[in-house]
Amino acid sequence: MPKVVFVERSGKRKEVKAASNTTLLQVAHAGGIDMEGACEGSMACSTCHVVVDGDWFSKLPPAHATEEDMLDLTYGVTRTSRLACQITVTDALDGLTVRLPSATRNMMD
Repeated sequence: MPKVVFVERSGKRKEVKAASNTTLLQVAHAGGIDMEGACEGSMACSTCHVVVDGDWFSKLPPAHATEEDMLDLTYGVTRTSRLACQITVTDALDGLTVRLPSATRNMMD
């Protein structure tokens, strides 16, 4: 079972076990991570924005244009920003480390 390391807004690191082939958003919710996911993974918001650790970013499949468009609408975007609902956790991503941004924007309200 792969593990994901979330760096919370406070800077605290929390390791969460992940079922393979679940999205990072699902892993966060199951692990009690404070990540909203207002659109429930339909890529209609950017409240599951995460900043992927640089060592891991190149191991992810590239983001689709739609995901990049959603990221353009949120705060604190970096070159390694992704939406957690678009990252599928696999055994190859065991140890994946992501940081939660300091703020998100819920456009669903």
